[in-house]
Amino acid sequence: MISFTKMHGLGNDYIYINTLDKNNEIPKEKIGEFTRYICNRNFGVGADGIILVKSSKVADLQMEIYNADGSQAQMCGNGIRCFGKYAYESGIIEKSKIKIETLAGIKELNLKIEEETVKEVEVNMGCAIWKDKILPSVIENGKETISVKLKEKNIEGTAVSMGNPHFVIICKNIDKIDILKYGKEIENNSIFPNKTNVEFIEVLGNTSIKMRVWERGTGETLACGTGACAAFAVCHEKGLVKSTGKVFLKGGELQIKIDESTQEIYMTGIATKVFDGKINADFIFDK
Repeated sequence: MISFTKMHGLGNDYIYINTLDKNNEIPKEKIGEFTRYICNRNFGVGADGIILVKSSKVADLQMEIYNADGSQAQMCGNGIRCFGKYAYESGIIEKSKIKIETLAGIKELNLKIEEETVKEVEVNMGCAIWKDKILPSVIENGKETISVKLKEKNIEGTAVSMGNPHFVIICKNIDKIDILKYGKEIENNSIFPNKTNVEFIEVLGNTSIKMRVWERGTGETLACGTGACAAFAVCHEKGLVKSTGKVFLKGGELQIKIDESTQEIYMTGIATKVFDGKINADFIFDK
Protein backbone atom coordinates (compact mmCIF):
# COMPACT_ATOMS: atom_id res chain seq x y z
CA MET A 1 0.00 0.00 0.00
CA ILE A 2 1.43 3.37 -1.07
CA SER A 3 0.50 6.25 1.25
CA PHE A 4 -0.18 9.59 -0.44
CA THR A 5 -1.61 13.06 0.08
CA LYS A 6 -3.63 14.82 -2.60
CA MET A 7 -3.17 18.60 -2.78
CA HIS A 8 -3.89 21.39 -5.21
CA GLY A 9 -2.72 24.88 -6.01
CA LEU A 10 -5.63 26.78 -7.56
CA GLY A 11 -7.07 23.53 -8.87
CA ASN A 12 -3.80 22.29 -10.34
CA ASP A 13 -3.80 19.01 -8.40
CA TYR A 14 -0.97 16.64 -7.55
CA ILE A 15 -0.49 13.48 -5.53
CA TYR A 16 2.39 13.71 -3.03
CA ILE A 17 4.29 10.62 -2.00
CA ASN A 18 6.90 10.74 0.75
CA THR A 19 9.61 8.39 -0.47
CA LEU A 20 11.68 9.14 2.63
CA ASP A 21 9.37 6.47 4.07
CA LYS A 22 10.84 3.23 2.70
CA ASN A 23 7.32 1.75 2.52
CA ASN A 24 6.53 4.26 -0.22
CA GLU A 25 9.41 3.48 -2.55
CA ILE A 26 8.38 3.14 -6.19
CA PRO A 27 10.68 1.24 -8.58
CA LYS A 28 12.14 3.63 -11.15
CA GLU A 29 11.12 1.39 -14.03
CA LYS A 30 7.51 1.40 -12.77
CA ILE A 31 7.09 5.13 -12.13
CA GLY A 32 5.53 5.91 -15.51
CA GLU A 33 2.91 3.17 -15.32
CA PHE A 34 2.17 3.94 -11.66
CA THR A 35 1.74 7.65 -12.43
CA ARG A 36 -0.69 7.00 -15.28
CA TYR A 37 -2.68 4.65 -13.04
CA ILE A 38 -2.98 6.85 -9.97
CA CYS A 39 -3.62 10.05 -11.98
CA ASN A 40 -6.49 8.52 -13.95
CA ARG A 41 -9.64 10.37 -12.89
CA ASN A 42 -11.91 7.41 -13.58
CA PHE A 43 -9.93 4.41 -12.40
CA GLY A 44 -7.37 5.94 -10.05
CA VAL A 45 -7.26 8.86 -7.64
CA GLY A 46 -7.17 11.57 -10.29
CA ALA A 47 -4.55 14.33 -10.62
CA ASP A 48 -2.49 16.39 -13.05
CA GLY A 49 0.60 14.51 -11.90
CA ILE A 50 2.53 13.09 -8.95
CA ILE A 51 5.30 14.66 -6.90
CA LEU A 52 7.81 12.59 -4.96
CA VAL A 53 9.45 13.87 -1.77
CA LYS A 54 13.10 12.84 -1.75
CA SER A 55 16.24 13.62 0.19
CA SER A 56 18.77 16.08 -1.21
CA LYS A 57 22.50 16.63 -0.77
CA VAL A 58 22.30 20.27 -1.88
CA ALA A 59 18.98 21.50 -0.40
CA ASP A 60 16.52 20.72 2.36
CA LEU A 61 14.54 18.35 0.14
CA GLN A 62 14.25 17.25 -3.47
CA MET A 63 11.05 17.45 -5.53
CA GLU A 64 10.62 14.95 -8.38
CA ILE A 65 7.67 15.63 -10.71
CA TYR A 66 5.82 13.43 -13.19
CA ASN A 67 3.02 14.56 -15.49
CA ALA A 68 -0.21 12.59 -15.75
CA ASP A 69 1.08 10.79 -18.86
CA GLY A 70 4.11 9.53 -16.93
CA SER A 71 6.66 11.91 -18.45
CA GLN A 72 9.00 13.72 -16.08
CA ALA A 73 8.77 17.50 -15.65
CA GLN A 74 11.49 19.91 -14.63
CA MET A 75 9.45 22.27 -12.47
CA CYS A 76 5.92 23.11 -11.30
CA GLY A 77 5.02 26.39 -9.60
CA ASN A 78 1.74 25.24 -8.08
CA GLY A 79 3.31 21.92 -7.19
CA ILE A 80 6.21 23.45 -5.30
CA ARG A 81 3.91 25.64 -3.18
CA CYS A 82 1.97 22.55 -2.16
CA PHE A 83 5.28 20.76 -1.64
CA GLY A 84 6.30 23.36 0.96
CA LYS A 85 2.97 23.13 2.76
CA TYR A 86 3.06 19.32 2.71
CA ALA A 87 6.63 19.13 4.01
CA TYR A 88 5.95 21.53 6.89
CA GLU A 89 2.55 20.27 7.98
CA SER A 90 3.72 16.64 7.75
CA GLY A 91 6.64 17.40 10.08
CA ILE A 92 9.30 16.62 7.47
CA ILE A 93 10.71 20.12 7.95
CA GLU A 94 10.27 22.54 10.83
CA LYS A 95 11.31 25.91 9.42
CA SER A 96 9.52 28.53 7.33
CA LYS A 97 12.32 29.25 4.86
CA ILE A 98 13.44 26.23 2.89
CA LYS A 99 15.35 25.29 -0.25
CA ILE A 100 14.02 22.67 -2.65
CA GLU A 101 16.08 20.90 -5.30
CA THR A 102 14.35 20.55 -8.68
CA LEU A 103 15.47 19.73 -12.21
CA ALA A 104 15.18 23.49 -12.83
CA GLY A 105 17.60 24.29 -10.01
CA ILE A 106 17.24 25.06 -6.32
CA LYS A 107 14.15 27.09 -5.43
CA GLU A 108 13.76 29.12 -2.25
CA LEU A 109 10.40 29.04 -0.45
CA ASN A 110 9.05 31.38 2.20
CA LEU A 111 6.17 29.73 4.07
CA LYS A 112 3.64 32.12 5.58
CA ILE A 113 2.49 30.27 8.68
CA GLU A 114 -0.41 30.98 11.04
CA GLU A 115 -1.13 28.67 13.98
CA GLU A 116 1.07 25.92 12.50
CA THR A 117 -0.83 26.05 9.20
CA VAL A 118 0.78 27.21 5.96
CA LYS A 119 -1.58 29.87 4.57
CA GLU A 120 0.48 31.05 1.58
CA VAL A 121 3.81 30.23 -0.02
CA GLU A 122 6.15 32.66 -1.77
CA VAL A 123 8.58 31.07 -4.21
CA ASN A 124 11.64 32.63 -5.78
CA MET A 125 11.18 31.16 -9.23
CA GLY A 126 14.45 32.54 -10.60
CA CYS A 127 14.81 34.52 -13.81
CA ALA A 128 13.02 34.01 -17.09
CA ILE A 129 15.37 32.38 -19.60
CA TRP A 130 15.06 33.69 -23.14
CA LYS A 131 17.65 31.42 -24.75
CA ASP A 132 18.01 27.86 -23.53
CA LYS A 133 18.51 24.34 -24.81
CA ILE A 134 14.90 23.43 -23.98
CA LEU A 135 13.55 26.28 -26.13
CA PRO A 136 12.92 25.95 -29.88
CA SER A 137 16.19 25.17 -31.62
CA VAL A 138 15.34 27.56 -34.46
CA ILE A 139 15.44 30.63 -32.22
CA GLU A 140 18.52 32.76 -32.83
CA ASN A 141 17.63 35.57 -30.44
CA GLY A 142 15.53 35.41 -27.30
CA LYS A 143 12.56 37.67 -26.53
CA GLU A 144 11.53 37.80 -30.18
CA THR A 145 8.08 36.89 -31.42
CA ILE A 146 8.15 33.71 -33.48
CA SER A 147 5.54 32.10 -35.71
CA VAL A 148 4.49 28.48 -35.24
CA LYS A 149 3.05 26.88 -38.36
CA LEU A 150 -0.08 24.84 -37.67
CA LYS A 151 -2.32 22.86 -40.01
CA GLU A 152 -4.82 25.67 -40.56
CA LYS A 153 -2.95 28.85 -39.59
CA ASN A 154 0.20 30.33 -38.13
CA ILE A 155 0.21 31.49 -34.50
CA GLU A 156 2.67 34.02 -33.14
CA GLY A 157 4.02 33.95 -29.62
CA THR A 158 7.11 34.22 -27.43
CA ALA A 159 9.15 31.27 -26.21
CA VAL A 160 10.53 31.52 -22.67
CA SER A 161 11.78 29.09 -20.05
CA MET A 162 11.13 29.03 -16.32
CA GLY A 163 13.20 25.87 -16.05
CA ASN A 164 10.57 24.27 -18.30
CA PRO A 165 9.51 25.47 -21.77
CA HIS A 166 6.61 27.85 -22.40
CA PHE A 167 5.08 29.45 -25.47
CA VAL A 168 3.12 32.60 -24.58
CA ILE A 169 0.44 33.84 -26.96
CA ILE A 170 -1.22 37.23 -26.41
CA CYS A 171 -4.89 37.21 -27.46
CA LYS A 172 -7.86 39.55 -27.39
CA ASN A 173 -10.38 37.12 -25.85
CA ILE A 174 -9.04 33.89 -24.43
CA ASP A 175 -12.50 32.58 -23.58
CA LYS A 176 -13.13 32.06 -27.30
CA ILE A 177 -9.92 30.11 -27.87
CA ASP A 178 -10.26 26.42 -28.81
CA ILE A 179 -7.51 25.46 -26.36
CA LEU A 180 -7.85 21.71 -26.95
CA LYS A 181 -7.28 22.17 -30.67
CA TYR A 182 -4.46 24.70 -30.57
CA GLY A 183 -2.84 23.70 -27.28
CA LYS A 184 -2.28 20.11 -28.32
CA GLU A 185 -0.99 21.00 -31.78
CA ILE A 186 1.41 23.64 -30.48
CA GLU A 187 2.68 21.40 -27.66
CA ASN A 188 3.68 18.73 -30.16
CA ASN A 189 4.89 21.04 -32.95
CA SER A 190 8.28 20.06 -34.35
CA ILE A 191 9.67 23.52 -33.54
CA PHE A 192 9.72 22.49 -29.87
CA PRO A 193 12.32 19.74 -29.34
CA ASN A 194 11.05 18.86 -25.85
CA LYS A 195 7.40 19.81 -26.42
CA THR A 196 6.09 22.87 -24.61
CA ASN A 197 3.51 24.33 -22.26
CA VAL A 198 1.24 26.84 -23.99
CA GLU A 199 -0.19 30.00 -22.39
CA PHE A 200 -3.02 32.01 -23.93
CA ILE A 201 -2.92 35.54 -22.43
CA GLU A 202 -5.33 38.44 -22.28
CA VAL A 203 -3.90 41.68 -20.85
CA LEU A 204 -6.48 43.28 -18.53
CA GLY A 205 -4.41 46.29 -17.48
CA ASN A 206 -0.89 47.26 -16.50
CA THR A 207 -1.06 45.20 -13.29
CA SER A 208 -3.08 42.15 -14.33
CA ILE A 209 -3.43 39.51 -17.00
CA LYS A 210 -5.85 36.64 -17.58
CA MET A 211 -4.52 33.25 -18.61
CA ARG A 212 -5.55 29.82 -19.83
CA VAL A 213 -2.91 27.14 -19.97
CA TRP A 214 -2.25 23.92 -21.85
CA GLU A 215 0.34 21.88 -19.95
CA ARG A 216 2.51 19.43 -21.85
CA GLY A 217 1.79 15.85 -20.90
CA THR A 218 -1.47 16.78 -19.20
CA GLY A 219 -3.74 19.07 -21.24
CA GLU A 220 -5.63 22.15 -20.07
CA THR A 221 -5.31 22.70 -16.33
CA LEU A 222 -6.93 25.17 -13.97
CA ALA A 223 -3.61 26.83 -13.16
CA CYS A 224 0.13 26.73 -13.86
CA GLY A 225 2.63 28.55 -11.65
CA THR A 226 5.59 28.47 -14.02
CA GLY A 227 3.24 29.45 -16.83
CA ALA A 228 1.96 32.44 -14.88
CA CYS A 229 5.54 33.59 -14.28
CA ALA A 230 6.48 33.05 -17.93
CA ALA A 231 3.42 34.94 -19.16
CA PHE A 232 3.94 37.86 -16.78
CA ALA A 233 7.63 38.02 -17.76
CA VAL A 234 6.72 38.22 -21.46
CA CYS A 235 4.12 40.95 -20.83
CA HIS A 236 6.59 42.88 -18.67
CA GLU A 237 9.30 42.60 -21.32
CA LYS A 238 6.88 44.01 -23.89
CA GLY A 239 5.97 46.90 -21.59
CA LEU A 240 2.37 45.75 -21.15
CA VAL A 241 2.49 45.32 -17.36
CA LYS A 242 4.42 46.78 -14.43
CA SER A 243 6.82 44.72 -12.33
CA THR A 244 4.14 43.69 -9.81
CA GLY A 245 0.69 42.37 -10.53
CA LYS A 246 -1.73 39.46 -10.62
CA VAL A 247 -2.39 36.59 -12.98
CA PHE A 248 -5.99 35.39 -13.06
CA LEU A 249 -6.41 31.72 -13.92
CA LYS A 250 -9.41 29.41 -14.03
CA GLY A 251 -8.55 28.12 -10.55
CA GLY A 252 -7.82 31.47 -8.89
CA GLU A 253 -5.14 34.13 -8.81
CA LEU A 254 -1.39 34.34 -8.31
CA GLN A 255 0.65 37.36 -7.24
CA ILE A 256 3.76 37.93 -9.35
CA LYS A 257 6.62 40.30 -8.61
CA ILE A 258 9.70 40.88 -10.78
CA ASP A 259 12.73 42.28 -8.97
CA GLU A 260 13.89 45.06 -11.31
CA SER A 261 17.51 44.79 -10.13
CA THR A 262 17.98 41.02 -10.33
CA GLN A 263 15.10 40.11 -12.70
CA GLU A 264 14.17 37.29 -10.32
CA ILE A 265 10.47 36.42 -10.34
CA TYR A 266 8.58 35.87 -7.09
CA MET A 267 5.30 33.99 -7.13
CA THR A 268 2.90 33.95 -4.16
CA GLY A 269 -0.28 31.92 -3.79
CA ILE A 270 -2.25 29.48 -1.70
CA ALA A 271 -1.81 25.73 -1.39
CA THR A 272 -4.58 23.37 -0.31
CA LYS A 273 -4.60 19.89 1.14
CA VAL A 274 -7.46 17.70 -0.12
CA PHE A 275 -7.06 14.35 1.64
CA ASP A 276 -4.72 11.55 2.71
CA GLY A 277 -5.05 8.04 1.36
CA LYS A 278 -3.48 4.71 0.48
CA ILE A 279 -3.53 2.87 -2.82
CA ASN A 280 -2.69 -0.73 -3.69
CA ALA A 281 -0.48 -0.93 -6.78
CA ASP A 282 0.74 -4.51 -6.35
CA PHE A 283 -0.59 -5.45 -9.77
CA ILE A 284 1.88 -2.95 -11.24
CA PHE A 285 4.88 -3.70 -9.05
CA ASP A 286 4.49 -7.48 -9.32
CA LYS A 287 4.72 -7.54 -13.10
